[in-house]
Amino acid sequence: MAKRSAPEVNAGSMADIAFLLLIFFLVTTTIETDSGISRKLPPELDENMPPPPVIKERNLFTVIVNSNDELLVEDKVMELKDLRAAAVEFLDNGAEDCSYCQGAKDPNSSVNPTKAIISLVNNRGTSYKRYIAVQNELVAAYNQLRDRVAQERYGESFIAMEARYNDPRTSDANKDKLKPKLELIRELYPEKLSEAEPKKS
Repeated sequence: MAKRSAPEVNAGSMADIAFLLLIFFLVTTTIETDSGISRKLPPELDENMPPPPVIKERNLFTVIVNSNDELLVEDKVMELKDLRAAAVEFLDNGAEDCSYCQGAKDPNSSVNPTKAIISLVNNRGTSYKRYIAVQNELVAAYNQLRDRVAQERYGESFIAMEARYNDPRTSDANKDKLKPKLELIRELYPEKLSEAEPKKS
């Protein structure tokens, strides 16, 4: 008695389906990227480098976060909600040579935004959540001032201009127009945020 041959399974269509599923998951899956804080690191120490310039006390705005997440700004206890306004007041004081500053020109506060430095000191017991919140408020102070001067000069906020510049859909010609404007605004209000070594508990 002759054996009947088993019918073959057409695997070609299964390969097509597997390929389509692979493409589907590649297109629809989102890959999470780690978020962080953008900071420019200092250059490597060189013996031939000149010593750092002496910073006048009036040009230094000190923010300390202790192990209990309490905020001490210029030796005074402060709530987080008030930090941004205090930083703006310091940065925009413009006691000398600042035609675009709108501050009080307090002789005891910063001379010029280009010389004003914010020093942030964290304790080793400071929570990460508090650290990020303080960072956000200080960066927001810079952005607030940059937005104002950008609106005055170009009729558009600094954040919107920066977003357009970083948008891959923006043409090279438009990026070339935006670049000098963004650089000028950063020069008027440079982000000088210094982080000292964390204090031990």
